[in-house]
Amino acid sequence: MFQSLFDLQARLDKISDNGDPLCALNEAVPWEMFRPELEINRDDASESKSAAGRKPYDRVLLFKMLILQSLFNLSDDQLEQQTLDRLSFHRFLGLNMGDRVPDSKTIWLFRESLKGEDRVRRLFDKFEKYLTLKGLQARKGQIIDATIVRAPTQRNKPEENKAIKEGRAKEARAEWSEAKSSQKDTDARWTKKGGHSFFGYKKHVNVDVKHKLIRKYAVTSAEVHDSQRSFELLDENNSNRSVHGDSAYLSPDFLEELERRGFRDRLGRKGHRNKPLRENQKRGNRSKSRIRCRVEHVFGAIKQRCGSVMVRSIGLARAVTKIGLYCLTYNMSRAGYLFSKSGQTV
Repeated sequence: MFQSLFDLQARLDKISDNGDPLCALNEAVPWEMFRPELEINRDDASESKSAAGRKPYDRVLLFKMLILQSLFNLSDDQLEQQTLDRLSFHRFLGLNMGDRVPDSKTIWLFRESLKGEDRVRRLFDKFEKYLTLKGLQARKGQIIDATIVRAPTQRNKPEENKAIKEGRAKEARAEWSEAKSSQKDTDARWTKKGGHSFFGYKKHVNVDVKHKLIRKYAVTSAEVHDSQRSFELLDENNSNRSVHGDSAYLSPDFLEELERRGFRDRLGRKGHRNKPLRENQKRGNRSKSRIRCRVEHVFGAIKQRCGSVMVRSIGLARAVTKIGLYCLTYNMSRAGYLFSKSGQTV
């Protein structure tokens, strides 16, 4: 059966009518603003310098593919296949049916180029400044919290685990083959939560109360206590000086730092053996939890889109890149919702 361009457009219009979230995302994000940062340290040696041969893929196109990957929790192979298969992905990326689609190896190499030197964080900060210019400033206080991001479990010998924990990972790697070493994550750690053990990393975030946007983030191995990265998460640009968080942040040093910098303590309180909470403290906790729970909405939204947030890369540097992209993708998606609600456009 003969098909015309009008048939393709009709199909795309139907996808839009059914509520394509990628349309809102494209309308919310001025993608060209990221180009200067994406072009930094470009590996020109791997690209053809003559007029012959295929031209390199556009860096903004590759960046948008990483956003799709984070939004739908796709592997590199799945991202290539889904891009080939889905009209909504084609439209989001600005591809025509006859255009080349980057393969999984190209996607991996591009993500590797963003590893290190806080490349993803600079992209995150650039979008944060854009949100502020568009009227989505951090308001009504800030919430700090952390969540575990799982990594593939490592099956090491007891002596190997001991060497890794003592900071002698190189010593353990020396006894592994090259193939085994490339699959061993010596940066991730075990931790316990709710009586269950988890292996991986931890994502620390600062979310503003008004818009539920991630304003700052940090990534550590999973065993690092929430309070150890709390100082760097504090946002001086929030219009309100209240800081909300659970009792994990109730260290004397952190409370002293809040007072020194003029923040208001709105952290939850915790009872101890032979020293239960007073009734007024329980009432205060209930009042504070109504605000603090908003950060759980952020974690829940990310997990709902991704099914289960997990990094399958090896090492802290790659985990920082992946988790940073998760945070940036959430902010883009959230901004698309807020802009559509207020009638704003790019």
